[in-house]
Amino acid sequence: MKTQKENLRICHKGHKYYKSSNCPTCPTCEQENKPDNGFLSMLSAPARRALESNGITSLQQLSTFSEKEILQFHGMGPASLPKLKAALQANGLAFKN
Repeated sequence: MKTQKENLRICHKGHKYYKSSNCPTCPTCEQENKPDNGFLSMLSAPARRALESNGITSLQQLSTFSEKEILQFHGMGPASLPKLKAALQANGLAFKN
């Protein structure tokens, strides 16, 4: 099995981290950006970034999309849908049909 060599990287904030892939995401910055509460705090970093990059930062905005539309966002996987559905339902909302 071939292992990839991890390369030292430095983000724009000066954090040092190692990555073997081409992913530019700094783990320290990602942790700093994670919300402490709300529905976005329940999601994985890729799923959260997928919603944020599509302008979805509230449950009201989320409810204007269908499940199929949400799953088409890069970084969003099916494991996040139950969390999103529960958050919507807890606030009297649902995905668009």
